[in-house]
Amino acid sequence: MKRIFRYATVTLAAVALLLLYAPGAAASSMMYIYELPDGTRIVTDYALSNKHYRLVRTGYNPFGVGHLSVSKDSQFFRVDASAYDDLIRRIAAEHEVDFALVKAIIHAESAFNPYAKSTKGALGLMQVLPETARRHGVEDLHDPARNIEAGVRYIKHLSRLFKNRNYLVIAAYNAGENAVIRHRGIPPYPETQLYVRKVLRFKREYAKG
Repeated sequence: MKRIFRYATVTLAAVALLLLYAPGAAASSMMYIYELPDGTRIVTDYALSNKHYRLVRTGYNPFGVGHLSVSKDSQFFRVDASAYDDLIRRIAAEHEVDFALVKAIIHAESAFNPYAKSTKGALGLMQVLPETARRHGVEDLHDPARNIEAGVRYIKHLSRLFKNRNYLVIAAYNAGENAVIRHRGIPPYPETQLYVRKVLRFKREYAKG
């Protein structure tokens, strides 16, 4: 455990220097470093509300600190299903979208990893494609708040399109709205069918809370 702690600390220091001197870096974004119960640390550009995390350091840091963790270094990420609850709840409420549905999709898409990246280029908590985000007026998908904003806006669009039928909304989030329209329902893709069942199961669990 001690070895992991040292490694994380050294890496964070190196990252801070890289970000500080990165070409074109802005100096207006806040950086937060938290220590987890197991002694490892995570860095984020969003203040987390988890009572089990200890805030180690905060300060202004070059914009885009989230890009750091795209390196897949496990020291910067630990699964926590409740870390973004306040943020999800606020954004979902603003757009009149079901909190449980949004959280279930995040669970299925990224397992709450704000730095997840798919082979197709989808990014962040809600695995949003950059072109989808731009269509809904959102940039910087490494920022958890903006990522959720883009995903929620897309869910709202799909809900209107499919008249709030959640199984179709979920299927479209995975396979694309055109595939759902073309097949007049959940597409006959094993991946999408499994995805719909998984998200609905997660949604039932989160609706209880």
